Amino acid sequence: MSAINKLRQLLKDDDLIIAPGAYDALTARLVVDAGFAVVYATGAGISNSQLGLADVGLLTMTEMLEQTRRIVGAVDAPVIADIDTGYGNALNLYRTVQEFVRAGVAAVQIEDQVIPKKCGHFAGKQLISFDESVLKLKAAVEARGDSNLVIIARTDAIAVDGFAEAMRRARAYHEIGADALFVEAPRSRDELMEIGRNLPGVKIVNIVEGGHTPIVAAKDLRSMGFKLAIYANLALRSSVKAVQSSLMHLRKHGDSSGILDRMITMDERGKVTQKDRLDTIEKCFVHIAT
Repeated sequence: MSAINKLRQLLKDDDLIIAPGAYDALTARLVVDAGFAVVYATGAGISNSQLGLADVGLLTMTEMLEQTRRIVGAVDAPVIADIDTGYGNALNLYRTVQEFVRAGVAAVQIEDQVIPKKCGHFAGKQLISFDESVLKLKAAVEARGDSNLVIIARTDAIAVDGFAEAMRRARAYHEIGADALFVEAPRSRDELMEIGRNLPGVKIVNIVEGGHTPIVAAKDLRSMGFKLAIYANLALRSSVKAVQSSLMHLRKHGDSSGILDRMITMDERGKVTQKDRLDTIEKCFVHIAT
């Protein structure tokens, strides 16, 4: 079964899908190894990790595409790609969708912000007009062709024009052909419930620790009507904290003997990075001089 069809099947099932964010191939493999069925290729995480910069629209399409290809290549699970605004107007978005289809993603997430965009939980966001957002989404729907790619339409309207406009845009995106709706940064459980229960089709929620949206248990999100919950930067932010702690220890003590329990072993690293499989391939096909 293709990655796209796997995702579509999961979206038909009853359970809430939790999709942690991955910012590189190794993180994607860790997500799958932890038992998650879907990987979210996070634009914010890739900007943070690859550029060392905040998610304020500096990542280019080719940079995101290349990192997403590595993520797709590392796992069998469906990958949802965050393609921001499509990196330009409707023509740019058209090309972007086709490039990500060729990269093997199961879904793309498209935003209705102006360029340069900002993280959904940052201040200072701006929207393109309603009419332009509709035309861009129509372009994306056409651009996927017969691939059956899942299109996720995200609106950032709550922060700019209010909750009612966000709901209006989301309904319009559904009518155009979006497979799933993502209303970014609801401020309360009441807004979450209204999104989950009153919008048509598949609904997605983005849980950002410390952001505008409250953290809600999976069972409650499911009862509200959500089908998929993204934890876009849980892995990255956890990793940064762990690295900072280990580096501070090394700086203070001059060696790593006191933090070995915080590190994976050499054998564990070999397992995560598939060293046994690579060794087997090498024995079969690589001549090693003796």
